[in-house]
Amino acid sequence: MRSSSGRRSNSRTDSKSGRYIRSTIPIGKPTDLALDATLRAAAPYQVHRDKDGVAINIRPEDIREKVRKKKMGNTILFVVDASGSMGANQRMAATKGAILSLLIDAYQKRDKVGLVAFKNNRAELLLPPTSSVEMAKIRLQELPTGGKTPLSAGLSKGYEVLMQERTRDANSYPLLVLLTDGKANVGLDNNKPPREEVKEIAEQIKLSGMNSLVIDTEAGFVSFGLAKEVAESMGAKYLKLEELKAERIVNSIKGMLSV
Repeated sequence: MRSSSGRRSNSRTDSKSGRYIRSTIPIGKPTDLALDATLRAAAPYQVHRDKDGVAINIRPEDIREKVRKKKMGNTILFVVDASGSMGANQRMAATKGAILSLLIDAYQKRDKVGLVAFKNNRAELLLPPTSSVEMAKIRLQELPTGGKTPLSAGLSKGYEVLMQERTRDANSYPLLVLLTDGKANVGLDNNKPPREEVKEIAEQIKLSGMNSLVIDTEAGFVSFGLAKEVAESMGAKYLKLEELKAERIVNSIKGMLSV
C-alpha cells in the first residue's frame, strides 16, 4: 500500500483518492465501502431473508471494500562507470544526455533521479535523489572520466542509496540503472577477486527485489560480455549502449516504470 502520489507507475493505495478498480472482502472493519459490490453480494439471498421493514437485508458477510489504484512516483538512480574506458567514443556524452532527458521527464512525472559515479578506488554519490534539473546539470558537467573500474564499489553504493531512499520514502518505486562495460578490476576486499565480489553484490540486489537495468557500454569487435553477466546476476533488464541514442535509453527506462 502506498499513500503518496506521482504520475507514472500504478500502485495499490490505502487512501480514498485513487481510482476504484475492484472490490474485495475486508479484513477487519471496512474503511472504504464498495456499495455496488455489497449490494450484488446480498441480492441473491433477499428472497430467503427477513426484511424487517427494510428494502434490502445486508449482513456482515455481504460487505465488500474498494480496492483503489493511483499513479506513484519513482526513484531512479544512475550508477555510472566513470573509469577510463567510458571516455572513449562519446559514451559518456550519451550517458549524460540520457540522464538529463530523464530528469526533465522526472520533473513532470514527480519522479526523483540520482547519480552515483565510480572510478579509481571508490564510488561517490554525486547527486542525491532529486527533481532539480539545474543541480543535475552542474553535477554532470563536473563528471570527469579516467582511472580504474571499482564496479563492486559502485553497485554497493547504489544499493545503499536506494535502500536508504526506500526507508525514507516507502511510497516510491526504486530503479537502479547501471552503465558499465563490466570490466571490474578493483574490489572492496583485496582478498577477493573483483568479478566474484561484483557477482555477490549483484545477487544481493536481486534478492532485495529491486528493479534494475544494465546498459552495456562495451564497444568494439571483441566482446567479453561481462556487463551481461552482471545483469543476469542482478536479475536486471539488459541493453547495449552501442549505437543507442539518449532518447532510446530514456524510453527504455520509461517502459520499465510505466506499469
